[in-house]
Amino acid sequence: MRIIIVVISLFFCLTINAQDKPAYLIYDTSGTSLTYEQMLLACSNSDIVFFGELHNNPIAHWLEYELLNDLIQIRDKKLVVGAEMFEADNQLVINEFMQRMIPISKWEENVRLWNNYETDYKPIVELCYKNNISLIATNIPRRYAAKVARWGFESLDSLSEEGKKYIAPLPIPYDENLPGYKNMLKMTGMGKMPANENLPKAQAIKDATMAHFILKYLPNKWLFYHINGAYHSDYFEGIVWYVKKKRNDLKITTISTIEVADVKNPPKEDLKGRANFIIVVPKTMTKTY
Repeated sequence: MRIIIVVISLFFCLTINAQDKPAYLIYDTSGTSLTYEQMLLACSNSDIVFFGELHNNPIAHWLEYELLNDLIQIRDKKLVVGAEMFEADNQLVINEFMQRMIPISKWEENVRLWNNYETDYKPIVELCYKNNISLIATNIPRRYAAKVARWGFESLDSLSEEGKKYIAPLPIPYDENLPGYKNMLKMTGMGKMPANENLPKAQAIKDATMAHFILKYLPNKWLFYHINGAYHSDYFEGIVWYVKKKRNDLKITTISTIEVADVKNPPKEDLKGRANFIIVVPKTMTKTY
């Protein structure tokens, strides 16, 4: 009897140890599991791809790179890359770098970079550089977004004509009832501080500006591959909403990234309506910062 118990215990331990622990799984909004190949095919047949990342998630950054690398091959380099992480007034420096006017070892000194650039975005930039892929700085200069967060959209009217080149044309449409903006407003009103109605507007001017530069630099019949925080494109709001206001004819594919306790059983409410493809990552995944 003791031998049987030992054998059963050993089998149980081996079974536990042998369980798969996937670093990620991909789902659609109904909870159906999808493959990377399905996601790649959909993206390759799109006009615009929004890759919504979690900024400190290594799986998202790795898949951004892998997906871009595969799309470069499939689309025969007929694509453009854009990123929230670069601000529009740095475009000239980026262009000169891509044109080999600035050495690859020196260009980082001439542009504003996020603190996690070295680990998370440099591989994407160097992939574009190697393949002569245009890199577009789509985001509004942060000093202008800060003005909106403090004083509202009206604060942008005083910008010089040169300054206005780096933002979406004014006035921008704004729907304060979009769930993403409503939730942001609600979060600013938590605790003892009053709600700040300008913070969702600062988010909106970022979204509108990124949409503006995506459409400006989207060549006919090419693919625009855009990297942004998931909250800028989740639920087909944010940047996607602004793009569709101008060009409802474009085929758009959205990708989101979420973290859950069990990637094999993600909560259905976390998937519903979020994106075309949802990359589900364990909450215990190592962070890049």
